Amino acid sequence: MDGYLEATAQWIDRATVVWKGEVVAANHYALACSAEGDIACADGDLTGDVHLVRLTPGQLTDAQKATWPHLAAYGALKVDPRDADLVRDALRGQVLAIERGPSGALLAATGVQIPGVLDDLYAGAAKVPLGPTENGGLAVWAPTARTVELALYDGASTDRRTVHPMRRDDATGVWSVDGPASWRGRYYTYLVTVYAPAAGKIVTNEVTDPYSLSVSAGSGRSQIVDLGDRSLRPEGWTALAKPRAVRQDRASIYELHVRDFSASDATVPEAARGTYKAFTESGGAGMTELRSLAKDGLTHVHLLPVFDFATVPDRKADRTEPAGDLTALPPDSDRQQACVAETAAKDSFNWGYDPLHYTVPEGSYATDPDRRIREFREMVAGLNGAGLRVVMDVVYNHTHAAGQDPASVLDRVVPGYYHRLMDDGTVATSTCCANTAPEHTMMGRLVVDSIVTWAREYKIDGFRFDLMGHHPKANILAVRAALDALTLAEDGVDGRSIILYGEGWSFGEVAGDARFEQATQTGMAGTGIGTFSDRLRDAVRGGTPFDADPGVQGFGSGLGDRPCDRLAHYEDLIKLGLAGNLRDFTFTGSAGTSVKGSEVDYNGGPAGYAAGPGDTVTYVDAHDNETLFDALAYKLPGDTPMADRVRMQSLSLAAVLLGQGTAFVHAGSERLRSKSLDRNSYDSGDWFNRLLWDCRDGNGFGGGLPPAKDNEARWPYARPLLADPALRPGCAAIGAARARFGEFLRIRYSSPAFSLGSAAEIGRRVSFPPSGAPGVIVMRIDTTGVDPVNTAIYVVFNATGRTATPAVPALRGAGAALHPVQAASGDPVVRRASADPATGTLTVPARTVAVFTQTHQGNPARPR
Repeated sequence: MDGYLEATAQWIDRATVVWKGEVVAANHYALACSAEGDIACADGDLTGDVHLVRLTPGQLTDAQKATWPHLAAYGALKVDPRDADLVRDALRGQVLAIERGPSGALLAATGVQIPGVLDDLYAGAAKVPLGPTENGGLAVWAPTARTVELALYDGASTDRRTVHPMRRDDATGVWSVDGPASWRGRYYTYLVTVYAPAAGKIVTNEVTDPYSLSVSAGSGRSQIVDLGDRSLRPEGWTALAKPRAVRQDRASIYELHVRDFSASDATVPEAARGTYKAFTESGGAGMTELRSLAKDGLTHVHLLPVFDFATVPDRKADRTEPAGDLTALPPDSDRQQACVAETAAKDSFNWGYDPLHYTVPEGSYATDPDRRIREFREMVAGLNGAGLRVVMDVVYNHTHAAGQDPASVLDRVVPGYYHRLMDDGTVATSTCCANTAPEHTMMGRLVVDSIVTWAREYKIDGFRFDLMGHHPKANILAVRAALDALTLAEDGVDGRSIILYGEGWSFGEVAGDARFEQATQTGMAGTGIGTFSDRLRDAVRGGTPFDADPGVQGFGSGLGDRPCDRLAHYEDLIKLGLAGNLRDFTFTGSAGTSVKGSEVDYNGGPAGYAAGPGDTVTYVDAHDNETLFDALAYKLPGDTPMADRVRMQSLSLAAVLLGQGTAFVHAGSERLRSKSLDRNSYDSGDWFNRLLWDCRDGNGFGGGLPPAKDNEARWPYARPLLADPALRPGCAAIGAARARFGEFLRIRYSSPAFSLGSAAEIGRRVSFPPSGAPGVIVMRIDTTGVDPVNTAIYVVFNATGRTATPAVPALRGAGAALHPVQAASGDPVVRRASADPATGTLTVPARTVAVFTQTHQGNPARPR
């Protein structure tokens, strides 16, 4: 039994062990325990320092089955009451579950999963402060450890250290040590002596603190810091003025990667490119553009992961960038991606979805990793000063590594606890990494504590949860409750103004609420915590991100000119999306009958799932999958002129900005950003992830064939597109796209009509008059009583290549005119849009979104 042993038994509370398979009444069961971790098998029986905890056959209660639904069919064994006092000691060593026949012969032995019993025995730990404590000491939860010591180092890299014993609280499993003020600034690790199933023996792990607030460059040691220290606060931090908070359904969010923002920006000093500092360069092109977007109405910037992650060396000197001049290579060459791949493991780029320390800023984004805390705060202040609130992308659903891997933190402190285990004891990896288990008390608590720290100490204004569906709904609601308790008076932040949203996908070992009620799209409905809606995304783009053929068209990518049943269905999905994707919203569907959102089909399930507009985050592109421009390159006919491509890009984004619910946009989509058709650029270097603020540098299209790892199957489609010079936009096209985006933002915030705030108001005010033609959608919003100028707003989405002339009976004899923003547009095409009061006909040019206003006096609205 050396090394890994399957763990098919689970100890779910102090009195109950479940056994995968039948419990035979005639057989004998026990937990075989060893403080030395030396149980082995020889000659058909156990050897080593074995002590037994006797087990007797039993039954799971209804409450236990409800708590552990995936174990409901397992056989149940009860800890013999005579051995109840042995439980705590048993958990601090090796534990096997064994079965013997009536004669005493060993029939089976398996490892034991222990998170349930740890949560039961040590429930009090959930209220004990962990990490650096207020009295200058340190505390760590390690209930299964034999001993824990503090290794206190003289510096970040020196080997000189002193070792201090830590005391254990048997009731909570927390180990702590008090320290003098002189420890402030010192680096430390924990020396945890513990049985590690991954090693099959007792080990002493030197490991950083799961509750680290600061770490050394390279993340090898934690650092004792007080985040309130003046040296860690930029000037004016305590009195930082926030942009006005907005309700979640009124928010518009710009998804941005810290390195992308400035790595290619020559207007930023070289030392600051790709760092937090770039957000303090008020004269840089990027910050100039963000201020401009804020002026148009943008409310939030969403930053891809900025916690301490594993895949980029902290110090620039330790990184290796691609060699050679990639700009000189042919646009359809495979040499760019080969060059990027050579240095991908050591270059400066990664999306960062590979956490090491959840509550420490990433070091590679600082000009010096030792200044990461202050520079992170300077970034937040810079964005707030530009008129934008800051959302942080958080990834509590997995870690970079587990087990005895050197990059594993949680699992080397409490082996087998923080990660979700499969029925054989292996770590679940459905998220592509080692899945954590927020359903376990202390992992769920870590999520809440970490979020509160980011909110209170870094003044973060929102959080986006990666793969939120792998969290229990209760965990995300606990985050919401903890944030709501933060006040300006006590904490310096208004927690209720902080927005929350995430990926509500359901898949893997937790799918279908298999282990708990998940934080999925349907699960979070009614909570006001948003989930991304893939419904409108797929309908606008066409197909799904997982199609083998990238050319499947949607409403915004050419299908409007090809009437078919799929187009009609896509129009239903878009109408529903424009109305907040509400499950109870009723409208006339493509079949000509009244239909509720929950009755519209989406891949075999209900399309409408939201209970209110705050439940939905609407988008057409994000960091995942091809950018919108690249998707259109695949899907639009090859001879589509660039001007029409711009119009379809704008139409697609308008479906996001002019609908109810949170609007979410990938950075650069407003300026036709391309990743040279890369569908998964997480490790594709700066080259394929360029965000270019100067239109003379293009938009990134034609940067070579995208990396083979995730794109080679599509190279036959990609090569001729990348080689086509007509698909590379110039300044006129990029400028037009940006201008139209700004106009739609200004329209969104010109009236309360686009964020009505409740399902009832949306149901009463939003409707979709017949358009009279496939590929055309007309939306009407009754604004009586909510808009001081307008009585109604009409939005016409014409995705066809011909002029649309929908007749709206309600406009006959009524005055309606093009929205003032579009009447003053730099786009001569949209300025041709008109309303005929005699017939109620709205005339909208091809591939155009036109917004019309109807005022109290029947005259066009005045600009505000």
